[in-house]
Amino acid sequence: MKSTRLEIPEVIVFDPVVFGDERGSFFESFNHRNFEREVGASVNFTQDNHSVSLKNVLRGLHYQVEQCQGKLVRVVKGEVFDVAVDIRESSPTFKQWVGVTLSAENKKQLWIPEGFAHGFLVLSDTAEFLYKTTDYYAPKAERCIIWNDADLNIAWPLVEAPIISEKDAAGVALKDADVFS
Repeated sequence: MKSTRLEIPEVIVFDPVVFGDERGSFFESFNHRNFEREVGASVNFTQDNHSVSLKNVLRGLHYQVEQCQGKLVRVVKGEVFDVAVDIRESSPTFKQWVGVTLSAENKKQLWIPEGFAHGFLVLSDTAEFLYKTTDYYAPKAERCIIWNDADLNIAWPLVEAPIISEKDAAGVALKDADVFS
């Protein structure tokens, strides 16, 4: 598996090597030893999640202030634009974001470490989004930064107004959000 560090170096894209022939294809989607070598830390995944969304659904920007979650995300059906925002005040990349297109076709995965807010926009008619987390979901610790925060100025590839949940529409501006020190 090939790995590429993005403009925020802790956020990593993993590209699997795909073996295919007339029968179909095969690729290793996760290898714990190789993953930890690339991330440079010990990582223990505790939960797998599966999200199904329609075109133009925008989810995020989510994070937890307790039981912080690192996430390894991928798409197994469709295509999304995936975003990670650095919300670690002491980081040189605080308030910066990176975005990557993940799809069933490109099979890329994105590692989003703890200390980042995360969201995605569905670009295809539907998308199935899988992610591993490094801690359990903690509803009372969940926070949301508004997807269109002017200070972040995320370049979402929107063709029309996104479909957003009430919870996400109530997200706060980054300047008012709980962040990590």
